[in-house]
This record gives sequence, C-alpha cells and structure tokens, in this order.
Amino acid sequence: MVNRTTKLRWRRRLRRGKRQFEDIGFQAEERLERHLFRRLSRLPNVFRFTTGWILLLVLLMGMLVIQTRALDRYYLTAGPAPGGTYVEGILGSFTNANPIFATGSVDSSVSRLVFSSLFKFDQQNQLVGDLASGYDVDDRGVVYTVYLRPKLKWQDGRPLTAEDVVYTYQTIQNPDAGSPLAASWQGINVVALNPSTVVFTLPNALTAFPFSLTNGIVPKHLLSKVPFAQLRSNSFNTARPIGSGPFKWQAVQVIGQTVQTREEEIALIPNDLYYGDRVKLNKFIIRSFQNQDNLVKSFKSEQLNAAAGLTNTPRDVTKDLNVHEYSIPLQSEVMIFLKNSSPVLSDARLRQAITMATNTSKVISRLGYPVIPARGPILKSHSGYDPNLTQLAYNPSAADQLLTSLGWIKDSRGTRRKDGQPLSFTLYAPDSSDYSAVASELQKQWKEAGINIELIQQSPSDLQTIISVHGYDALLYGLEIGSDPDVYAYWASSQADIRSATRLNLSEYKSSTADSALEAGRTRTDPALRAIKYKPFLQAWRDDAPAISLYQPRFLYLTRGQVYGLEPTIMNVETNRYANVNNWMIREAKNLK
Repeated sequence: MVNRTTKLRWRRRLRRGKRQFEDIGFQAEERLERHLFRRLSRLPNVFRFTTGWILLLVLLMGMLVIQTRALDRYYLTAGPAPGGTYVEGILGSFTNANPIFATGSVDSSVSRLVFSSLFKFDQQNQLVGDLASGYDVDDRGVVYTVYLRPKLKWQDGRPLTAEDVVYTYQTIQNPDAGSPLAASWQGINVVALNPSTVVFTLPNALTAFPFSLTNGIVPKHLLSKVPFAQLRSNSFNTARPIGSGPFKWQAVQVIGQTVQTREEEIALIPNDLYYGDRVKLNKFIIRSFQNQDNLVKSFKSEQLNAAAGLTNTPRDVTKDLNVHEYSIPLQSEVMIFLKNSSPVLSDARLRQAITMATNTSKVISRLGYPVIPARGPILKSHSGYDPNLTQLAYNPSAADQLLTSLGWIKDSRGTRRKDGQPLSFTLYAPDSSDYSAVASELQKQWKEAGINIELIQQSPSDLQTIISVHGYDALLYGLEIGSDPDVYAYWASSQADIRSATRLNLSEYKSSTADSALEAGRTRTDPALRAIKYKPFLQAWRDDAPAISLYQPRFLYLTRGQVYGLEPTIMNVETNRYANVNNWMIREAKNLK
C-alpha cells in the first residue's frame, strides 16, 4: 500500500514534468516565431537577389556564346568534309552496266563510275591517263604503245593486266558480241607486249586515236568463258559487275509496276582498291526516271542531291537559292542535215538559199538560255577552225534572188513553186522542248522565204529507226564531235554508203575534194599543218551547204546545295561530269585556320 509521502513525491514530479513540457512548447513557439515567421517577410528580397544572380549568370553565358561564334571567322573556317550519300536522278532507264554495251544516259553513268578506262578527260576536258600512265607513238603514227600503272587491281582483288585490255578490245571487234563501238575498232590489231604494256597497230595513221581509248575495260577472268553472242545478256552486266573504277556495285532495286512508273535505284559504294584517291562520299545512288515530271517532283521534294537529263530548269526551282545550276557546254553540234540525195534538196544552190534564209541567231535565241553558236562542221575550239571559211551568213534578199533564179517562184499564197510542184520537204527532230522551239522558229523563217516544211517530232527510239535508214529529207539533230577536229565519220563519202557500218554521214554528202582533205587532216599531228589540210574541206562544205550549223548544246546539271569538287568547264560527253567524282563532297565542317 502506497503511503502519503510517496504520493506527494509523484505529484511533485508530475507538476515539474508538466512545467518542463510547457517550457519546451513555449521555447519552440518562440523559436518558430523568431526564426521562421518573422523572416517570411524577407523572402521577396531573397527571391529578387537569387533571381538577379541567375539572370546575370545566364546573360554572361549567352554573351560568351555570342562572342565565341562571332570570333569563329577569325580562327575557324567552314569547308568540305567527307561522308554522306549522294543521290543523282537521271532521265532514262537502266539496262546494262558493261562499258562494251552501255549507251543510254543511265547505263553510261553507272558504267563510268564502276569501270576505269585507259584514258579519261579531266575537268578542263584534257585527255589524261586513267589506268594508263602514258603512251608512245611511232614516227608513222600507226603504232601506239600504252603503258599501264603499276599494281592495278579489279574490285574482286585480282590483278588488272594488259591481257584484260586486249580482251576488251578484241571483244568489241568481234561481230558476235554486237558492241556499238565495233565500227571504230575494225582493222586495229591489239596485243599485250607484257603484263603492263599494250600495243595498238592501226591500218593507217590516225592522230585522234588516243581519244578512242576512253571506254571502260572489262575483266577477262570473269568473262572470257562466256560466248561472245551471250555477253550482252550475261548477269555480269546487271547483277554484280566488277570493274576498277572509283565505285563498286552494291545493289539494284526496281520500283514501280508499270513502264511509266518504273524506276531503278543502283547503289554504289567506294572501291577501296581504286588506284587513285579514295572516294570521299560514303555512297553514290543513281535513280532512273521514265519521265521528266517524276524527276522534277523528286528533286523538289529533296529526295535527290542532283538531277541530270532535264532540258530546262523549272521556274519554281530557279527561285530556290539552295539549288545550283551547271550549264556545261558540250563538244557537240546541233545541225540541220539536208539530205543531198533527196530530190528536192539535191541542188547545192537550193541548199545555199535555204542556208541564207536561216537566221541562226534568232533560232538560238528561242532556246531561252545562252549557248555557243556553231558556224561550220568544225567547232571554234578545234585547231582546224577557220573564221574565214564558215557557212553562208543570213541574207534573206540574196536567198530570195537565188530561189527566184532557180525557178522557184512565189504563188499568191507565198509558197514557192517550180513546174507546179511546191518547195516543201519533211523535217524530223527529237520530241523535246528545246528542239520544238528551234523547229517552230525554222518553220516560221522558211515559210517567210516561201518554203514549207512538215515537222515530225519523235521519241528517241522512233527517231533512231528513221535515222538508221535515213528516212527523212532534213533532220534536226546533234552530233558528238569531241576534242579533236577529226569529223571524217560525219562527212566522208564512204560514210554515206548504205554498206557503211555506222552511216553517220547524215546529209549523205559526197565530195572528192572534202574526202581528200578529211583523209589528209586526220593523219597529221602538227595542229598548224592539220588546219592547212582541212581548208579545202571547209571551202567545199561551205559551197555545197550539206547542212546548217546552229549551236553547241549544253548539259544541264542541277544540284541541291554545293557539291565540292564539281567544277566542269566544257565536256565531250555527259558522263565527263564524273571526271573528279572521287573528290566530290557534300558535307561541311568547321576547322581551325
């Protein structure tokens, strides 16, 4: 039992604990009041202080960034950088990458990138060595000895030797192979002197022969067992061609179910075994387009880095400041070929009158872009060109007098007639906007002179059929001439013969004077002497007026953004745009100066 003393002790302890608890609560309340509630009024000042420092720090960092970027131009410079995928759209279709057979725009482009040739043209259109390091020619100009670079390899790692070169040209010469290059190689003997030396023996001297050595070389070890007659259809040409060019084949993809929508996409990657500088691009893709509208649409939607094959730049594309337009003159010539064997055009005096009735400057202006005018069968850049021996100048009054003297009299409707027959003939031309503009101007001018023409424009395939049989009175067309003034194939009498392999004398022009001069000119190496030898040909050509020269066509190449390394000045053929393709770059990076 608890006594009274114990109870009193507990009560004192309870009161003492209660007072302690009250003291603790009071102290806590006092501290909260002093350290928290009284200081809440200071928070706006603290917030402003902290915010001010944060903003100052951000401002300093921003100023540092701006100053650094402003000083970039003093110690950094923007320049091209390797890498990236280059996608080029080309009007046409892909059928064959083998350089022995490649002819169309897409085929030739793929072939040019995958295969190397003995020689090639650089960006100044000068002939330089490709697989070959150089050549020698004997005193007679008949034997050419070509030397290969050392340690050449095919893309599969096998050595590339003189035997591959011999096989290539012997295949071209074989009629069973059906190469379009065959006509230029008949009668030429090709032998391998050793693994790095090839000897070409010509039947006659030919100064322009080195320019013929620019076609791709194919591998003997992969094709020699294939019968010549089966080479064109061999899977090597379309499934996995092996070349020695800057790019090697990766894959091909076909898109579209119909002829109109069909597109081929050929992917190429760098060739690590290429003898020259390694390609800077990671990949090169060629996309073929069947029609111009789809090509333009893909270029506008930024699916392509470049577009090739267009005749004009679309108006809305010209407004895009990021688009670069390359208008590159070609060593070719657009002419009106007047077929001399056509009854209505057989008289040289009539052809002279038609020439003088043609205002070529006005015809050229209809193109809508600048081109180099042509004044005869040899271009101004050729060594044989003579400004005093060009075609007859525009002279409508002289043309009118000559036509009248020939008995071609204008009737009440302004059409010239002779013996009741109107002065009229057919003019064939490619079906394109450029040729349409030129042809319509020709129709207008000739009608004013009393000459009626029936204009027939055709697709490339249909027109080639007409050209192959010379089924026209007059033909508006272009010729590839190249860097050398040798135009024998286009104007020599033998090339008008129906038995000729190519029959490239489209005017069917025949002149013994011209033949002798052409033969003499092509066998001389001295440029001054060649020019002298060509004078009789130029004189005869002007007097006989077998054709009317108009202009040198251009190659239009559009790129989206700058392509570093692409700087062509003038080209023989469109694929010469790849002269420096291994150094092309499309990316930019900043580097220290």
